[in-house]
Amino acid sequence: MQKSINILNKRAKFEFEFIEKYTAGIVLAGTEIKSIRLGKASIADSFCEFQNGELFMINSHVEEYSFGTHYNHKAKSERKLLLNKKELKSLNKSVQNKGLTIVPLRLFTNEKGLAKVEIALAKGKKLYDKRETIKDRDNKIDLARLKKAY
Repeated sequence: MQKSINILNKRAKFEFEFIEKYTAGIVLAGTEIKSIRLGKASIADSFCEFQNGELFMINSHVEEYSFGTHYNHKAKSERKLLLNKKELKSLNKSVQNKGLTIVPLRLFTNEKGLAKVEIALAKGKKLYDKRETIKDRDNKIDLARLKKAY
């Protein structure tokens, strides 16, 4: 099997505070999985939404497969996520009652070569929280430089 693919949503860490994480399967067409295995996908602007009791990942971009024919997939489309019914109910309840959102964190392939998405139940950060995050990151970098110097 090929090397594992790990496509991250770096912006999500900065924009949201994670409460709970889940690993979900994803329903893909034949050419979509081939593009993902080549690493030609992005989940930077994507989010998850419930439609008729099912969870969908919206705004994810999977580039068209270069060797595909007229059966190729659309680059941006809704992709269904697969979770247990119990997990879906608890996520739906949290989103509706508490005003939280569901954000995809990373798209990866497991040992069997299947595509999976790690999603998180998240709460949006305020501006002062984002400033605090930037300050902490800068302090860590400065400490690492000082340690390296000595």
